Amino acid sequence: MAYRIAYASQAETARRRLPAPRRSALDKAMKSTIGTNPYGHGSVEAKPGERDYREATVPSADAIVVYYISAPDVLTITAVKLITF
Repeated sequence: MAYRIAYASQAETARRRLPAPRRSALDKAMKSTIGTNPYGHGSVEAKPGERDYREATVPSADAIVVYYISAPDVLTITAVKLITF
């Protein structure tokens, strides 16, 4: 299934603040984990009962991502919060 990963303003700001190598690692990790299986990879509902509002740790990018999943024509994963450590 085709998908795209988008970043809401707060998450995009955090992503842009990363040094280029870390940003690249994050993009690669997002594609290979959440992009391929947004309900898997250890993700959990960020709010009980809201299956499409998820939180996941992306260990290879040292980040926690909170995101929404929608799939009208193309599966869209929108990161709304990005916490790096």
